[in-house]
Amino acid sequence: MSDLDQLTQSLARNLKRWRGERGFTLDALAARSGVSRGMIIQIEQARTNPSVGTTVKLADALGVSITTLLDYEQGPQVQLVPPEQAVRMWSTPAGSSTTLLVGTEARGPIELWAWTLMPGDESASDPHPDGTVELLHVTAGELTLVIEGQSHQVPAGTSATFEANVPHTYRNSGTERVEMTMAVAVPPAR
Repeated sequence: MSDLDQLTQSLARNLKRWRGERGFTLDALAARSGVSRGMIIQIEQARTNPSVGTTVKLADALGVSITTLLDYEQGPQVQLVPPEQAVRMWSTPAGSSTTLLVGTEARGPIELWAWTLMPGDESASDPHPDGTVELLHVTAGELTLVIEGQSHQVPAGTSATFEANVPHTYRNSGTERVEMTMAVAVPPAR
């Protein structure tokens, strides 16, 4: 396969992938980029090698770099985050903490967190953007989840989900440490 053929195949695969991740129909991408629907179909089917100008318009409309669209090393992406690279975001002298385990930007940011809350500690959060959802699973202790001032008891083994566009607090009102895993999904910027 020639370099040009490889580039054409990469552009086809990456354009289709990023259009899907952004949730754009062919018509939506055509409207955003100023590139015809027919041309986008030909590019995604690797039947044409578009001009640099066309490729730049598509990259801009998708909010990615032209390098990302042309990257032929890109296939299914797996990102491993060893424990020493997880990021400690919050902690208290009593030993409570949150650690960002991993995150992604696919269809809007998604983050996975490990939480420890010591007895008497809490973490309050301002409302997140509309459409943000948090999912959590308590593995030890009993979490008091406060949503808009209303308390919900979440004992070990229990999971919860809620729309996080309102004030919310994670509290340990008990006598043993709370351990939980939480995922946060934020809608993509429009």
